[in-house]
Amino acid sequence: MRTLVFTLGLLTSGLAFAGCAKSGGPERRYPLKGKVVSVDRAGMKIVVDHEEIPGLMPAMEMPFPVKDADVLRSIDGGDVIQATLVVDDLGYRLEQPFGITKGTPNGAPANTGTSEPQPGVEVPDFKLVNQDGEPTTLRKSPARAVLLTFIFTRCPQPDYCPLISSNFAEINREMEKDAALRERVRLLSVTIDPAYDTPKVLRSYGGGYTEKYATETFERWEFATGEPDEIRRLATFFGLAYKEEKDQIVHSLRTALVGPDGRLVKLYRGNEWKPAEILNDIRSLPAEAQAR
Repeated sequence: MRTLVFTLGLLTSGLAFAGCAKSGGPERRYPLKGKVVSVDRAGMKIVVDHEEIPGLMPAMEMPFPVKDADVLRSIDGGDVIQATLVVDDLGYRLEQPFGITKGTPNGAPANTGTSEPQPGVEVPDFKLVNQDGEPTTLRKSPARAVLLTFIFTRCPQPDYCPLISSNFAEINREMEKDAALRERVRLLSVTIDPAYDTPKVLRSYGGGYTEKYATETFERWEFATGEPDEIRRLATFFGLAYKEEKDQIVHSLRTALVGPDGRLVKLYRGNEWKPAEILNDIRSLPAEAQAR
């Protein structure tokens, strides 16, 4: 039964499972997923209503220390996180939150205090390089909308970049079958790991998701990299937060539909959107917007 209120008994149980590590080894690590109930930045901890942690504890609500102040600054109540719970001789803590999906306890968009664009705002153009080493910009095809997202090829969490890329691949397959849809939109995946994700790496990654590999022409779906400052400028505009954490990148998720006029149509937070939802939004774009 899910525990909704944190009590002294949970503190005791937390210390008990931390103590198990003393006889069971120097450190144990468990994947944790749950919704953030509250954030105590001064106390360096968050309260998480988490799912069952197999082999350790049932689903419940309890506090967890987070030692990384930068990570704490990017987390808010209502966010859904995936992290690693570390149990060792020092106690227990959360490390390496691989993904943060922004939200609030009632499912509404979170007010994180960071700038996030609203529908209708003009999206700044950018200068990136695609999988073929050629320049690409937001307004490369002025008659088409752009469905843009952020990924990195080494992302290890199946519910994050791999899921987003799989969803884009499904949209790409629909575009392949529908000439009218191809005229309406192009897809763009921007890496947040430009140091590793060279055009060559992106070409291989993209060809794998379209299942055309070396024969993929990338006419409908581009993969882009560029100067780190340019990528961060673009990511910041859309409210996406990311930082390097050891050999991984801690990041939130953002996907955006930008109209042919360069203005934001819709911002999709997190990973819960479905390809059918976005396809419907693309097909629902006003005809006059397509003609601009």
